Amino acid sequence: MIETAHLWLFFVMVLGVVLLPGLDMAYVMASALIGGQRSGLLATAGVIAGGACHVLLGALGVMAVLKVVPAAFNLMLLAGALYIAWIGWTLLRSRIAFDASPSTRVRSGAGTFGRGMATCLLNPKAYLFMLAVFPQFLKPDYGPLWLQALVLWIIIAVCQAAVYGGMALAGEGVRAWLGAKPAANLLLARVVGSMLLVVAAVTAWEGWHLS
Repeated sequence: MIETAHLWLFFVMVLGVVLLPGLDMAYVMASALIGGQRSGLLATAGVIAGGACHVLLGALGVMAVLKVVPAAFNLMLLAGALYIAWIGWTLLRSRIAFDASPSTRVRSGAGTFGRGMATCLLNPKAYLFMLAVFPQFLKPDYGPLWLQALVLWIIIAVCQAAVYGGMALAGEGVRAWLGAKPAANLLLARVVGSMLLVVAAVTAWEGWHLS
């Protein structure tokens, strides 16, 4: 029980973080609304792949190096915050964000996957989690560190797949509804854009002061 009890705590913490509205969730939602279920699931896969990179960096100690070198860590946080702000500003300026018509130009599968991965890799919330929480669950007493990191990543991937994958599957119905209601479509674009601008400001400020 000692070797596995901490995994339940990690699961609860990861699930709570994934459920919080943020850049990954907004991108998966937007992809599903624009391109349907396939795009939403590809975006989810990209986010999961980005999570694997975070775990690898954390296991190799790169996160600790970023913490020791505040300038590099602050630069990473700033880049992520600017990326979030750019997406939010784009949505605020758009006339219509989620068009369900067949003529909608949909990003390629590789492009959707790649941007989902980039979204995760530039997410300041993920870096703060990997710095503050992840190292606490890597204990030499529990066995090989690489195996522990793999198990922790599986937990993260399962949470991301369940939450973001569920949003992607539900996006088709919401997409059709928004296509019939232009006013609601535009309002959603403004709400999501404003949310991302707030997230960008808050994560940049908190990350800077926690580093």
